[in-house]
Order: sequence, then structure tokens, then C-alpha cells
Amino acid sequence: MMRILSVIGALFLGGAFLTSCTTSGRVSTFVVLPDTQTYLEQCPEVFESQVDWLVANRKKIDAVFQVGDLTQDNSPVEWAYMQKAFYRISQAGIPYSVVWGNHDIGSKPGKFSDVHNTAMANKYFPLSDYMQKNYWGGSADGKTLDNYYINFRSGDTDWMVLNLEFGPSDEALQWADSIVGIHPDKLVILNTHAYLYCDSTLHDGKDWWRPQGYGIGKELGRTVNDGAGIWKKLLLRHRNVIAVFCGHVLKSGVGTLVSIGKEGNKVYQMLANYQRGVEGSRLGGEGYLRIVTFNRKTREIDVKTYSTWNKAYHPSEHHNFKSERWTLINIYAEIFQKIDSCVCVVSSSKALMPITEFPFWFSLGLHTATE
Repeated sequence: MMRILSVIGALFLGGAFLTSCTTSGRVSTFVVLPDTQTYLEQCPEVFESQVDWLVANRKKIDAVFQVGDLTQDNSPVEWAYMQKAFYRISQAGIPYSVVWGNHDIGSKPGKFSDVHNTAMANKYFPLSDYMQKNYWGGSADGKTLDNYYINFRSGDTDWMVLNLEFGPSDEALQWADSIVGIHPDKLVILNTHAYLYCDSTLHDGKDWWRPQGYGIGKELGRTVNDGAGIWKKLLLRHRNVIAVFCGHVLKSGVGTLVSIGKEGNKVYQMLANYQRGVEGSRLGGEGYLRIVTFNRKTREIDVKTYSTWNKAYHPSEHHNFKSERWTLINIYAEIFQKIDSCVCVVSSSKALMPITEFPFWFSLGLHTATE
């Protein structure tokens, strides 16, 4: 039921894309920014190289997703720095989303998620600014960016990106569940901080990586959810969910899990973290970011890990891979098989819709021949 993604050769060469997402109607290219926190402490110039690279490649990038821990100590100086950096990305015309990690939440600077206080984060990334963006979707509480979604169109596909904070509450998941439910035509990505371990399993059980192990997990009247909770209460339920991006965990800093949703769709879940403390990490993360390409024509997801500081791709195969090819099934046949109490008459003068005319998520989400 679950399968690790297979390794492939390079899709990109050097520091530039071989293909541009703006020239192909069937390709969407997203960039995932892993935890940025230790760049601010050690070498901000490395993070600046990431921003420079994003701006230089703005015409080839459909959106940027930062997976949390923007800051190390949740301080005003750090937040002001990140605000300016993402203003550059916004001015370049690239849609982006950020989420709060455990280092971005707390009672005061240096207190990591001891209480659920996101005032500093929301001061420098205010909801009022985000609501002006043409890809704005909505906020769970209507006041903050603690939990929200954006939507846009690329690669002939309507996308929705759910952005959930570290340890989202049951109420946040219920809100997200309702939002996905009323948008079955959109292909959904979850962007969150803590979700997957580096052994490619969901956060579960008892350990200090889980939000339950922090102060926010012990506050009276507040619920928090780890990866297993997010999967069970939200992602498992919807056939148009296709991917999850997350960070947080150290050790190798990477993990990849493919799970099967309730409706038979595959969900591709990816952990990427390169900060100080990750095995082999240098210079706060060496400027590594993830380039994730969804190709409707080949029905593949291609992942590359590129260092904007070294101007080179990661040498390990665990950081550069692609999904197996999907095999389409006839959705009408599936529906007819389930309706065993009805007699369906189809006029011979009206052919069924060609499979290529279905929304992108039909092509991606429905089984493979080797399941």
C-alpha cells in the first residue's frame, strides 16, 4: 500500500531550468523552502542566495512553499528580516505561502511553542496584507495566518494549498476538511511543519518531535495533531489530495511516504530539512531547496534538491527522485460498478468523455497498475 519513490536522473541542469512551467500547459513547478531558521544565526548570505535564485527564476516557478521555522528565536529582528525577504519574492510575482513552526510560536523570543502564541508571526505576516493577493483563499479564524489556504491555476490545473501551523487543532482540521470538501475540482497540497519522520513514517507514538510533547500540547482546552492525526482526520478522506510538504525533523532530514487515501488516490508526502543539526549540514543548510514538478502529460512528480549557494544538485539519490508513472482508469466504469441497484442506460449517440478531458487530479489520483 505504500511505496518509496524511485530514483531518476536530472531534469534540470546547472543553475537553470531546462523547461519552463510557463511554456508548458501541462507542467506545474513548485519550490519548497525547508526550515530557514539557522541561516539567520549563522549565514544569512546563504539564505539570500535562495531568494536571489527564486527571483531570477520567477518566470519558471508557479509557487513557493516554506515549511515553517522561519525564525530560530521568534524575535522581532528575525521576523523583520524574513518579512523583507518574502516581500522580494512577492514583488517578483511568485505566489508563496509560509507556515508557523515550533520556533515561530511561543510566549516570548527563545520559548519554543511553550504556549500557543503566534502574535509575533502575524505581526510581520499580517492577514490584511495576504488578503490583497490574487491567490488568496481564506483563513480558518478570519484573523490570522495560523491556518489558511491559497489557490491558483497552473499546468491546466486548479490548485489549492492548505497551510497548517505546527500542531493544528481539531477545529483547524475540521475547517480544512470542509474547505477541501467544497472544492472537489481542485488538486490539494498540504504545507505544514511537523508531519513525517526521517524513517518515512507519520509522526505518532510518544517522542519529543510531536507537537504533543511541547507546551502547546499541554494547554487546557486545546487540541493538537501530529502527522497521524492530520492524515486520519483530514487527508485520508479526500480523493483530490495529492501531496504533503513538511520539515522539522533532524537526523537525515529527509523522508518520503506514499499512502493510499480512502478513495484509492495516492498521496505523496515529503520531508525535507537541511538546517544545522541535520547529518552533514553545513552553512545552516547550504542553500538547499526542493524543486517539485508535477507533469500532467507523463503523470509523474519529479523532485530535485538544489543548492543555490553551491550551484549544484544534491549528490545523494535520496534527494532527487520521481514518482512512478500513473495508469489511468475509466472513472465511469468505477462508478457504474458501485451502482448495483440502478439500471443505467447510455445513449449510443453520446460517447463517454475522453479520459484526457478529466481534471488533472483524476489523472494523478486514481491507482496504478502495480498497486
